[in-house]
Amino acid sequence: MQPKHFIDGSWMAPSAGGLLDVINPATEQVFAKIAAGTSADVDQAVEAATRAGRGPWARTTGRERAIVLRAIASAIEAEKQALAELEVRDNGKPLPEALGDISDAAYCFNLYATYAEELDDNQGAPIAVPDARFKTTVKYMPVGVAGLIVPWNYPLLMAAWKVAPAIAAGCTLVLKPSEFTSLTALELGRICAEVGVPAGVVNIVTGLGGDAGAAIAAHPGVRKLAFTGSVPTGIAVAAAGAREIKSVSLELGGKSPIVVFDDADLEQVVEWVLFGIFWNQGQVCSATSRLIVQSGIAPRLMERLVAEAKKIKIGDGMDDGVLLGPLVSRQQYEKVLGYMEIGKREAHLLCGGGRPAGFNAGYFVEPTIFADVPADARIWKEEIFGPVLSVATFGTEEEAVRLANDSEFGLAAAVMSGDLERAERVADRFEAGVVWINCSQPNFLEPPWGGMKKSGVGRELGTWGLKNFLEIKQVTAYASKEPWGWYLK
Repeated sequence: MQPKHFIDGSWMAPSAGGLLDVINPATEQVFAKIAAGTSADVDQAVEAATRAGRGPWARTTGRERAIVLRAIASAIEAEKQALAELEVRDNGKPLPEALGDISDAAYCFNLYATYAEELDDNQGAPIAVPDARFKTTVKYMPVGVAGLIVPWNYPLLMAAWKVAPAIAAGCTLVLKPSEFTSLTALELGRICAEVGVPAGVVNIVTGLGGDAGAAIAAHPGVRKLAFTGSVPTGIAVAAAGAREIKSVSLELGGKSPIVVFDDADLEQVVEWVLFGIFWNQGQVCSATSRLIVQSGIAPRLMERLVAEAKKIKIGDGMDDGVLLGPLVSRQQYEKVLGYMEIGKREAHLLCGGGRPAGFNAGYFVEPTIFADVPADARIWKEEIFGPVLSVATFGTEEEAVRLANDSEFGLAAAVMSGDLERAERVADRFEAGVVWINCSQPNFLEPPWGGMKKSGVGRELGTWGLKNFLEIKQVTAYASKEPWGWYLK
């Protein structure tokens, strides 16, 4: 992988010549380098996107853009194995998860191809108005140059969530992947060039968030900002967007609850609770990291959870049977270990709590469960973004709902109960943008995705994700042959 940016259809060296190491989190070894982007590189990328947005791309139909999107999807699917293996080395996740992510990325481009075609069909939809002399229609136009800033937990998939709808809408874009996991995003640039995406439509600038990311957020030529990441960075992105009155969508953090009632199926609960917190090493914004369990089932559930958590195979994501790979970076590793030490002072450690035995290299941590966690504990309130489950008990349904909603976040929530009526009643009371009943973490690309409170602004995926990149235009025509007659009255 060459340490260059993808700008205007070509590979360009960083203007300041800076490079960043790419580290395999399983070995802590440098295996590649990426370009360290600066504001000058972002300027070039935005200029290229602006030119492309004023050229022939601006006159494409949704059906023409759908051809491009399906070509990208086909190329991703054809290279799935290689892309997944690259993602394992870059991110650390187990290979089966990476393979699923790459397939989902291809599916995302295919889905937005369909939405792009439907956009043509919806152009000029009539709107009823009370005066028959006028005909009013609604049309959609691309918002302009989009700045897309994506995180490291699902590198190519999170890029697809933003790039695909931006292309479908007819936007041009500048993508900034995480400095920890840029390699598959750069491969996406190569694929775009190979399948014939016009130069300047897709531009990719790598580098640090404080340099390249901040420059994208503040650039006056960027009309749309779509960001996924931490709350503090999201606040900075929103503030930068506000100064230029940009359209901004934010998908931020979470501290999602999973409420378990006594009548829930114990074995199903065990599976969903473990999956909800330990999948992708707990590096999931929607991870159900707060288990709120009714007192009657709590002792049996805790015993089963601990027993199964201790069986989870930890290791390099390329090894067979591994379910828990390393965390993405030393920075994240030290953050999670720090929270584990805090948890030992705040609550009762049931299992895990540190680095697994026998691992002398790599950013590995044990699957960890804390019980009897107070509602004011830091491990209960703050997003850890690692394989750490905090557990509290409740007696009544009202208490469970109060505990679940007592958070500054509102991305996701889950409830498990044998009483479907009760589960649906509780689901309706959750203050969260995504709610699961008798499961945790299933995600489809057709429904909306996003949160309430400090978990974000706006929605991604589905047609909601497409609308993020569209401006809505009212067109009203005077259709009567009779004179309007205002000044003749």
